[in-house]
Amino acid sequence: MPHSFFRASDYQLSRRASVIAFLALVSFMILAVALAKLAAPPNAAPARPVVTARGPLLSADGRILAGGPLQARRYPHGSLAAPIVGFVGASGGLEGAERVYDGRLARGEALTLTLDTRVQAAVERVLEDAVRRTDAQFASAVVMETRTGNLTAMASVPGFDLNRWPQVPPDRWRNRAALDEYEPGSVVKALTVAALLNEGRTTPDTVYDTPMWRRYAGATINDIVPHPGQLRTRQILRYSSNVGMTRLVEDVPPEVLHRYFSAYGFGRPVRLGLPTGDGLLRDPEDWGALSQATMAFGQGLTVTTLQLAAAFNVLANGGRYVAPRLVVGAPTGSRAVLSRATAASMREMLHGVIDEGIRAKAELPGYHVGGKTGTAQVAVDGRYSGEVFSSTFGGFVPAGQPRFTVAVMVRGAKREYQGSQLAAPIFRDVTSALLSLHAVRPDPGP
Repeated sequence: MPHSFFRASDYQLSRRASVIAFLALVSFMILAVALAKLAAPPNAAPARPVVTARGPLLSADGRILAGGPLQARRYPHGSLAAPIVGFVGASGGLEGAERVYDGRLARGEALTLTLDTRVQAAVERVLEDAVRRTDAQFASAVVMETRTGNLTAMASVPGFDLNRWPQVPPDRWRNRAALDEYEPGSVVKALTVAALLNEGRTTPDTVYDTPMWRRYAGATINDIVPHPGQLRTRQILRYSSNVGMTRLVEDVPPEVLHRYFSAYGFGRPVRLGLPTGDGLLRDPEDWGALSQATMAFGQGLTVTTLQLAAAFNVLANGGRYVAPRLVVGAPTGSRAVLSRATAASMREMLHGVIDEGIRAKAELPGYHVGGKTGTAQVAVDGRYSGEVFSSTFGGFVPAGQPRFTVAVMVRGAKREYQGSQLAAPIFRDVTSALLSLHAVRPDPGP
C-alpha cells in the first residue's frame, strides 16, 4: 500500500511540471510576438526597391533616344548616335549627354538634342559601308544647318549598342567626330585661299608659276595631280597644288593666316556641351616659312571633324562663323570672319572644283555642291606613314544657297584612301539623303 501511493504521487508531480513548462513556453512566445509588434513601426509595408525617375533624351524629330528610370534606362534606337547619347550606371550618367546633363535629367527634365534621327541614321549607314568596303580603322562625319548651326547629325563609326555598352571596348564609346584631332590635308587650302582673298593678297584669277615641284624654305614641295606650268588661284584649288600654295603664302606675315585660322575655330574647343578637342594651332611666333606653307595646305596643324564643319560653314554662311549647337534652345553665337563678297567668291570657286574635277564622285545629277577634298599622311611613331592616311572632305549643298554644311573624315583605309576616292563619295551619299529627306528640288546652278 505505501509503495503504491508513492508511485501515484510521483506521477502527479511529473505531470504538473510538464504543464508548468508548457505554459511557460506559450507565455514566452506570446511575449516575443508582442515585443516584435512594439518594435515594428506602425503600418509598416514590405520593403520595395527605390525607383529613381529620370527625364528622357529626345531628338529634334520627336524620337526618344533614352527613356525610363535610372535603374531601367532603355535606348530604343540601339546604336544610333550612341557616343552622343551616352549611358548610365547605378548612380547616374557615365558617358555622353547622359553624363554631361545628368543633373537636369535626374530632376526629371526632358532634354531635346538637335539631331534628326533620319539624317543621323543615313550618315551612320554611309560611313559603315565605307569603312567596311575599304577596311578602314574608323570614320566620322558632321552635318550642320548652315544658318542655325544646329547639328542634325554627328556620327562616329564603328559604334556600339547602348543597351549592351558593358560588352563593348571603351574606345567604341568615343565621340570621334568631336574629340579626334588629325591633320586635315588639302581641304584646308580652301580656307587659306579665302583668308588671302579677304586680305586682298590674291584674286580668283591671279596667275602664278607652278612647276610640278619647287624648292622652298629648304625643302622640296611636290604636286601629285598633273597640271599646267602656270595656274590661276582658282586652278590651284582645282588641281590641289601644293606648289601653288607656296606661291600664295610667300611673304604673308604669319599673324595674318593665324588670325583667320583662329577665327575659323582652329586651336580652340567648340562650346558644345559635350567634351570636344582643341586641335593644334601653334602661336605665329613659332611659324617659319616652311611651316606656314605646310599649314596652308593642311599639315602641321590639327582639327576635329566638328571644327572642320564649323570652319567650312563660314564659306557657306556668307562669311559668318556660327557656333555649332547640339541642344535645342541652347545659346549660340556668331562672328564675322570673311566679307560676304569673299564668301560668295569662294562658293563659286569650290563649285568649280567639284564640277571641273570630281563631279561624279561628289555630286548628284541635277544638283550642285561646293567643296574640297584632302588626303593627309598620318604620323605613326613620330614619322609620317606611307600606309596610313586620313581622307577628308568639307563642303556644302546646294552650292548657290547652302542649307547644309558637311565634313567627313576616314582614317586608315586600306584602299581607295584618297579624299577624292573615299571622302567625296561619302559626302555625295550623305547629301543625297539630305536632299531626299528635305525634298530639295534640283538646282539649275549656283
